[in-house]
Amino acid sequence: MMENRKPFELRKVLIVYNFAQVLFSAWLFYESCIGGWLNGYNIRCEPVDYSYSPGALRVARGCWWYYISKFTEFFDTFFFVMRKRYDQVSTLHVIHHGIMPCSVWWGVKFTPGGHSSFFGFLNTFVHIIMYTYYMLAAMGPKVQKYLWWKKYLTVLQMIQFVLVMVHSFQLFFRNDCNYPIGFAYFIGAHAAMFYFLFSDFYKQAYLKREQKVSLYER
Repeated sequence: MMENRKPFELRKVLIVYNFAQVLFSAWLFYESCIGGWLNGYNIRCEPVDYSYSPGALRVARGCWWYYISKFTEFFDTFFFVMRKRYDQVSTLHVIHHGIMPCSVWWGVKFTPGGHSSFFGFLNTFVHIIMYTYYMLAAMGPKVQKYLWWKKYLTVLQMIQFVLVMVHSFQLFFRNDCNYPIGFAYFIGAHAAMFYFLFSDFYKQAYLKREQKVSLYER
């Protein structure tokens, strides 16, 4: 559709969209904190509460909205294409945004809360910072010159996946946690895959670029 079109100018749209995503992520993070992770959830083992208690339903509702957020994130790709920024539709981007809606569906369907929701707890916090960065970047050169911390955002994302791996894989050494071990494998494997994808992106985007600059300066 964009082959014979000029790139769209979407600066105002991007600012509004990213601000909305910041608010959405902040609300999801708040719900994950109040629903469990800063309100009684056990970091070592947290079974899913399948009851109809207000607390369990609140957590399930938060998981459902987290699932919906995986679809609102598709707009990132749409905007890249509309602006003809095809370089940003990378392998990492396509795999990350393509696989998450399918993966999160299983969590909402079978484990709406409990141990593996730790992923969403961390992920929504990271997304607050990430979409804040995108919003500021959309404001133009006057603001972009202050966004020197982009690579540290990637580092934060990698730290997130390491924490999720450790948190998920610890259940392999426990026999007393009433949580489906298959979902621990599932979440841990996703975190491992995303860690290596983001790590490769970091090497390509920052380390190799810095090496080229260093060689040029010599």
